[in-house]
Amino acid sequence: MTELNLGHLLADKRWVGKIFNGAWVTAQGGARDVPEPASGKTLSHTGFGNALDIDAATALAAAAQPAWAILGARDRAGILRRAAEILERDAEAMAMLVARESGGILPKGQHEIRETVAILHSAAALALAPRGEVLANPPGRLSYARRVARGVVGIISPFNFPLILSVRAVAPALATGNAVVLKSDPQTPLSGGVLIARAFEEAGLPAGVLQVVPGGAEAGEALCLSKHVQMIQFTGSTAVGRRVGELAGRTLKKVSLELGGNNALIILDDADLDLAVNNAAWGAWLHQGQICMASSRIFVQQSIAAEFTRRLAERAGHLPVGDPITGQVALGPVISERQLQRIKGIVADSVKAGAKIEAGGTSRDLFHDATVLSGVKPGMRAFDEETFGPVANLITFGTDEEALELANRHDGSLAAAVISRSVGRAMRITDRLKSGMVHINDQTVNDDGNNPFGGPGVAGAGAAVGGPADLDEYTCWQWVTIKDTPPTYPF
Repeated sequence: MTELNLGHLLADKRWVGKIFNGAWVTAQGGARDVPEPASGKTLSHTGFGNALDIDAATALAAAAQPAWAILGARDRAGILRRAAEILERDAEAMAMLVARESGGILPKGQHEIRETVAILHSAAALALAPRGEVLANPPGRLSYARRVARGVVGIISPFNFPLILSVRAVAPALATGNAVVLKSDPQTPLSGGVLIARAFEEAGLPAGVLQVVPGGAEAGEALCLSKHVQMIQFTGSTAVGRRVGELAGRTLKKVSLELGGNNALIILDDADLDLAVNNAAWGAWLHQGQICMASSRIFVQQSIAAEFTRRLAERAGHLPVGDPITGQVALGPVISERQLQRIKGIVADSVKAGAKIEAGGTSRDLFHDATVLSGVKPGMRAFDEETFGPVANLITFGTDEEALELANRHDGSLAAAVISRSVGRAMRITDRLKSGMVHINDQTVNDDGNNPFGGPGVAGAGAAVGGPADLDEYTCWQWVTIKDTPPTYPF
């Protein structure tokens, strides 16, 4: 087992090989090793939940939720703030843990800690926010509508930004009075689960309100079908999102999906090329392209396409790839051999269909070089599918109208962006882009933590989480009327 600085928060090894139900217990599904993608060595091991573990967790959460919901809002907010302080106190060690487990560079791990702390503070404010309206009242009656907790929220989180994308759902769900069962991704169970459980355990969260069960498809399906769960929040692939929606629909659960999509970055012919290349490189290759907002399809106007391609390919050749804990690399490993083979397959199939590799296209172990693919067209996998890897897929266009038509050829897009010296020209395009988030003079990877985050179609069926969307997602309306005495009815 490779040496790992566990910091203060994880130094107590009670969690090793266990799942969390308010205490650390042995999973009926057993335990699994947690590999480090860069080295292949074992970082640690955690419990691995099965359907029986999920059944037990959801029952315990349902039993704990009513008392949590009626706890004072200031008390709930205080626990969220303490969890933030605990993570911040251990930030250096935890950032390295996140980086090593997810295959990210250290600044990516540091970003996850900073954003998670901000999300927890934002959720603490949500706990204290107004949540209702007084309605028009007939004489002698008070009528109002209020937002109340849904009950038990099941959360299925992904591997790419495991800490942020788990806490993004866990924190507002807890803030609004729900209990939570978190099924973290088995590839990142430490930063996507154990770390969160330990922070809330130390912050004084009542036992049972948060359950953390790393697991695979069996655990996820059991969570979607559980009679104790009123809502599922899922972040991940479109294929699994469809399955989540299908299963949760059998028991009429509320479903919130954040699925990514085939995002478009449009670069117009009046753009500053140096800035455009910089933005495209960041949007396409940050965290090896394993980001739901990645700039996977880059549309470049014909008159600047050749020079843009040359410069982007040159940039790709200067980005070092290797073990991210060395601090000397721009790209680390992709998460698994399965993911690597999918990326390579998309590139190979697209080249067979007429695309050209301008840079990269090579890999070793789980490390895939920054890649530029030109000549990409509709019908190629590189155009039609979300690559989720370090591949910049370049598509040329003639007119602004053609760029818009090509960019909107998708079944759902989470993010889009347009780069141009003319804001008015860019706005005429962005006003018609079918995407959940749109950015002018930036690339597609953006999230301030207080914004609605979601997209249409396969990007999430129009659902959104974050900021003002959280109250809508994690609570439901309840109508209340009050009279001094019961009325007399005619029968």
